Amino acid sequence: MRLMEFKMERENLVQEGDRVQVTEGVLPSAYYYVIQPAVAMSGNYVFRQRLKSDQGIVKEIKHNDKGFYVVVEFDEEDV
Repeated sequence: MRLMEFKMERENLVQEGDRVQVTEGVLPSAYYYVIQPAVAMSGNYVFRQRLKSDQGIVKEIKHNDKGFYVVVEFDEEDV
């Protein structure tokens, strides 16, 4: 199982256990991912870290002084 963290600006947009759809964005030298509909965004990933799945399960929602973070589990091998 692969875990990825996404930054969420407001709370309660997704809940633990939710199945989420993820889309891929392309930068000149990296990829980034967005939980749809524009709920949260990942950091940048290089080609070898590219996500193969387009759906995952929300495993955890973290909150700290920088905001809300969503941890999503994908059914693929960790890189």
